[in-house]
Amino acid sequence: MIYSSCFNLKFLPRSLIYGWERNMAARIDISSPLPIVEGGYTEANSGRMITEANLELDVGIVVHKSSSDEKTEFLPVLRSGSCAEIGPKQYMEDEHICIDDLLGHLETTAKFPSPGAFYGVFDGHGGTDAAAIKSAFLKADYAFADASSLDISSGTTALTALIFGRTLVVANAGDCRAVLGRQGRAIEMSKDQKPNCTSERIRIEKLGGVIYDGYLNGQLSVARALGDWHMKGPKGSACPLSAEPELQEMDLSEEDEFLIMGCDGLWDVMSSQCAVTMARKELLLHNDPERCSRELVREALKRKTCDNLTVIVVCFSIDPPLK
Repeated sequence: MIYSSCFNLKFLPRSLIYGWERNMAARIDISSPLPIVEGGYTEANSGRMITEANLELDVGIVVHKSSSDEKTEFLPVLRSGSCAEIGPKQYMEDEHICIDDLLGHLETTAKFPSPGAFYGVFDGHGGTDAAAIKSAFLKADYAFADASSLDISSGTTALTALIFGRTLVVANAGDCRAVLGRQGRAIEMSKDQKPNCTSERIRIEKLGGVIYDGYLNGQLSVARALGDWHMKGPKGSACPLSAEPELQEMDLSEEDEFLIMGCDGLWDVMSSQCAVTMARKELLLHNDPERCSRELVREALKRKTCDNLTVIVVCFSIDPPLK
């Protein structure tokens, strides 16, 4: 299934996908992150570090690598469903994309691990423009600065999941969240990057930012986002608002049943464990990830969420979870 709302697939973050394609094909160990330049990268130093590392990979990534203890020949069978609702807001600023057959979509002939898939949730703010333009995190951040047609205050959080073979890679900049359902247990695959988070607060204050009532510089409720160039200096300069994603990688096993990706409109009113419990119950009833995503959105609306809602549910098997 290929689904994208309100934008053409030319906005797909191909540099992120192709970078990971090359890493997977070359069997490169990415457990050690590239060096981080505080406040961002210039086009010059980004290119230099990529060349020195011989990688086609977006930079500025903090890597948290984990893998299943079980050695298994398990390969996921991928299928997904999604649901997006405007909720109580006046405008819909979320975007999302689901590609269950990524290798077929890219028409690649290289011997990459199969299956391959790509999923993304983008929670815009300050206007609908930002969430409709996709590129790979830092490159997209520069694109927002260069696009004269965009409102300078337009921005978006970005949460993506990339699957090649058994490997799941989740990248996050902002407060969307990815949660893995493992035999009924919730495993958080991303961290909500809020200004009050200890590590984010330290980084923000070190770079001269301030936090007022949970808001970065009194304006933004997230510590990382793409765009929002009204809060940033020249490209590559030190800035409390970062576009650098955090990354987590793991190998899927038979115990891993599904992945839930959602914007903060879901997680503001529902815990990770509650969402996994509800999703598992729904999948046991009908084994339909799209219906499952709709039920999660419906439940969030019942709980009086104050935001737009976007939910993606990715199943790793054609069968429902075991009872």
